[in-house]
Formats: sequence, C-alpha cells, structure tokens
Amino acid sequence: MPADMMETWVAGWAVSRRTPPPVAQPWGYYIEVAGNPAEVGRHVLPVTGESLVRDAAAAVTVPRTWMKMPAEPGGVEPWLSPGWVVAWEETGHLMAADLTVTALRPPEGYGVTVEYLEGVIHARVSDAAGRPAAQGQAALLGETAVMDRVVTDEAHRRRGLGGLVMRTLADEAVARGAGTGVLGATDPGRALYETLGWKKHATIAECVYRP
Repeated sequence: MPADMMETWVAGWAVSRRTPPPVAQPWGYYIEVAGNPAEVGRHVLPVTGESLVRDAAAAVTVPRTWMKMPAEPGGVEPWLSPGWVVAWEETGHLMAADLTVTALRPPEGYGVTVEYLEGVIHARVSDAAGRPAAQGQAALLGETAVMDRVVTDEAHRRRGLGGLVMRTLADEAVARGAGTGVLGATDPGRALYETLGWKKHATIAECVYRP
C-alpha cells in the first residue's frame, strides 16, 4: 500500500504545485521544480531498496535535487553516494484517511472561501478584517484527494483553523467524488491530522544532493 500511496502523492503534488508531470524513471519518478531556491527537482521512489536508492542518487549531478522514499532515514543513509545528505529535519509522514462530510462552521470572527481551479481545491480562511488566517489546497485525482500546503498564520494558531481547512477541503473533495485522502505531513502536521482521523502508513525519508 505505501508504494501505491507514494505514486498517488507524487502525482497529486505535481498537480497541486503546477509543476511538469512526473517523469517515470527506473527507480520511480522525477519532478522538475522551478522557482524554488531550495529545490530544483525531486526523485520520488515508491519502493525503497538499496539498488534503487544507489542508482537514483548516482544519476544526480545538479545540487539541490531531492530524493524522497518510504523508509526510515537511518536505513537509507549508508546507501547514499558522496554529496548526498539526509535532511533529518525534513523527515515526513505518508498519511491517508477515508474522507467524510462534516460541514464544519468556522469560529466566530472568521470566514471560509472555496475555489476550484484546474483540478485543485483551494480553501482560504480570513479574519473579520479580511486578512488571510489559514489556507490549504487539495489536488483531485479521480476518487482521491491529495492535500497540500495546509498552513495557519502564526497570529491565528490554536483556534482550530488548521482543522477547519482540512475539513473544508474534505467536504469539497467528497462533493466532487473523492472518498480517500492522501498527504505527506511534517511532525506538527501529523499531530493535527491524527486528531482528524488520518493514519500514518510510512515514514518519508528525505535526502538532498549538496556536494
């Protein structure tokens, strides 16, 4: 299951971020990333194995190329060629959930707007003055929604807005035929998503080429 979820995640991430489509490689997929000073591209490996990791790493010559796979970071570190490092602080969590409709209302003083553009649902929360407070988006891939870029402004945290964004995206995704959600979470994100019924299926090891 993690392999299928990784493939769904990489496809949805590309749709959400408006990157070129993932390009199939012997070890997985490559996505070109433009306009990001920290990342020029990423290899995503749905299946982790020593030969796959070594081959993917050896194929990279451009600094700031990333490699992500379902594995514990310490397990893949010995397979990396010179110039590669494990980005321990970026270790992620591959999560999924069955989506249900909640029709949650925003807290007093906040409003929610939803927009659907080219296969991506955008949910935005604003305060009473119309200032952005939280947001997130979800790429629709048939019956699956890939959640992405869920963030709450620091001044508006601990008010349930992250959960509001996630439930709003889920409501809209279900209305458009999706029944399953997939995402890649940070540590803080994982803590939030687990309270909403999401379950972790694998650790996502992240490595970057910094020769």
